[in-house]
Amino acid sequence: MATKAAAPARKPEQALVFTWEGTDRKGNRVKGESRAATIALVRADLRRQGIMPLKVRKKSSSIFTDRKKKITSKDIAIFSRQLATMMSAGVPMVQAFDIVGRGHNNPAMAEMILAIKADVEGGTSLTAALRKHPLYFDDLFCNLVEAGEQAGVLETLLDKIATYKEKTESLKAKIKKALFYPTAVIVVAILITSIIMIFVIPQFKDLFSSFGADLPAFTRFVITLSDFVAAWWWAILAAVVGAVVFASNVWKRSPKFRETLDRLLLKVPVIGSIMHKAALARFCRTTATMFTAGVPLVEALQSVSGATGSAVYGKAVLVMRDDVATGQSLQLAMRQQGLFPHMVIQMVTIGEESGALDDMLAKVADFYEEEVDNAVDALSSLLEPLIMVILGTVIGGLVIALYLPIFQLGSVVSGK
Repeated sequence: MATKAAAPARKPEQALVFTWEGTDRKGNRVKGESRAATIALVRADLRRQGIMPLKVRKKSSSIFTDRKKKITSKDIAIFSRQLATMMSAGVPMVQAFDIVGRGHNNPAMAEMILAIKADVEGGTSLTAALRKHPLYFDDLFCNLVEAGEQAGVLETLLDKIATYKEKTESLKAKIKKALFYPTAVIVVAILITSIIMIFVIPQFKDLFSSFGADLPAFTRFVITLSDFVAAWWWAILAAVVGAVVFASNVWKRSPKFRETLDRLLLKVPVIGSIMHKAALARFCRTTATMFTAGVPLVEALQSVSGATGSAVYGKAVLVMRDDVATGQSLQLAMRQQGLFPHMVIQMVTIGEESGALDDMLAKVADFYEEEVDNAVDALSSLLEPLIMVILGTVIGGLVIALYLPIFQLGSVVSGK
C-alpha cells in the first residue's frame, strides 16, 4: 500500500498548461494560466491563493506550442537566479520551485523543475534531486549546492551559483559573437559562389562556344571548375556533411582528438588568444566560486577541470589537482604547467599568502572576462575589412573570368 501511495508524487513530471477564470476575495473577476498535472490540482492551488475558480480548461495546443523546447544552459542560469532570489526573500524552497516551474515558458524545463520539487517534497535533499538530472546539473553545480546544504547557507550559495552561471553564459555569448559573423559571411559566400558555378557560368559557356575563338586560360579554368561542381555538387555536399559529422563524433568520443584540436586552435593568431583568455577566466571564476563555498581545493580542482571549456586546460588542471593533493601549493602547481601567465600566478601567490585566494581569483576572472570582451570587439573590427577583401577577390575573380572573353572580342572588333 505504501508503494501505491507514493505514486502521485511523480505526477508533476506530466505537467500540463491550463487556462482559468475565477473571482478573488474582493469579488473581482480574474483569469490566468497555471501548470499542473490535473484540473483538480489547478482548482486546489487557486483556492489556496484565495481565488474561486469558475472555469478551468486545458490550454489548446498547436504544432508550434506543443513542441518541447530543448533545455539550454541559459535556462539553467535563469532558473538559478530565480531560485536564489526567491529563497533569499524568504520563500520556502518547495514553494519557490512551484512558482518557477509553473511560470516557465519552456515545457521541458517546467517539467524538470516540478519533478525536482516532487523529490524535495518527498524528503529527498536538493543535491540528490539535482543529481537525478546530470545532463543539466553537473558535478560543480551539485557540489556547490551540497556545500550550501551542509553549511546551512544554501541561499548564499545559490546566489553565488547564479552569479557564476550568469558570468559563464556572458563569456560564452562573447565567444559566439566572435565566431558568428565570419562564419555567417563565409557560408553566404560559399552559397553565392556555388550558385554562380552551377547556374550562371554554364549560360556563359554556351555563349562563349558561339564565338568560335580560343578562351583565356583563366576563363577556361573557371569553366572547368564549374563543370566539375555542376556534375559532382551532390558528392561535394555529401563529403562536407560526412566530414562534419565524422569530426563531430570523433570530437565527442576521443579526448585525445579534442586535446589536439584545442592545442592547434590555441596557436591560431587572435582566435587562440581569445580562447586562452576565456579558459583562464573560466578557471579563475570557477575556482573562486568553489573555494568561497568551502569546497576543499583538491575537490574543487576536480570540478574545475571540466569547466574550463578547453581540453588542454582541463588536462592541466587535473595534473595540478594531483600536485596539490601531494602537498604542493597551487601557485607552484600552476607554474609547472606553463599555461598560466605570470600575472595570474603572482595573484594566486598573493592570495595563498594572505588567505584571500577566492578574492584574488575573482579579480583575475573579472580582468580576463573584460579582456575577452575587448578582444572580441577588436576581432570583429579586424575581420570585417578582411572578409570584404576575400569576398571581393572571389566574386570579382569569377566576374572577370566571365567577361574577359567579351572584352577581348570587343577589342578585336574595334581593332578591325
